[in-house]
Amino acid sequence: MMPGTASGIAPAMTSTMDRLDEICSHPLWQKCLDEIGRLEEDRIFCRHDVQHFLDVARIAYIENLEQGSGTPKELIYAAALLHDIGRHLQYTEGISHEEASARLSETILEDCGFTGEERKEILQAIRLHRNPGTAEKTDLAGLLYRADKKSRACRFCKVRERCNWPEEKKNLKLTI
Repeated sequence: MMPGTASGIAPAMTSTMDRLDEICSHPLWQKCLDEIGRLEEDRIFCRHDVQHFLDVARIAYIENLEQGSGTPKELIYAAALLHDIGRHLQYTEGISHEEASARLSETILEDCGFTGEERKEILQAIRLHRNPGTAEKTDLAGLLYRADKKSRACRFCKVRERCNWPEEKKNLKLTI
């Protein structure tokens, strides 16, 4: 028998990413994602879908590694998966999507086992992900802000001439 176990079977190792899978399985997250997809079905510009969420997460995590910021990968991914989840409420109720996303994320994060401190950090990052004053921060909020902006491939967009983003905000050059 394995020491410390009643059955002699070693306990399963818990992945540090289990809570991220719980976010993606959460009924509220899935409902929001479906609603955003429905409302953006005919959208010709950038969409707010899982691909965008994962692009933001990966860009933020790469910067985190390159800069040695020390932000846990799981927090980066959680913030990225949730940062635009309230977009449908912006479309339907006029609520800023960063505030709507933070409100919806509170329940999801708590249900998925994130601690009070983790929730506070993630929710702050979500609330600030469109605030230009966050651009120079080295914390999770700064990582999320920059990754969200860098995630858009404007240079390669077939409808960029019709986009309402100002030219200076468009990503027209590859950056590393």
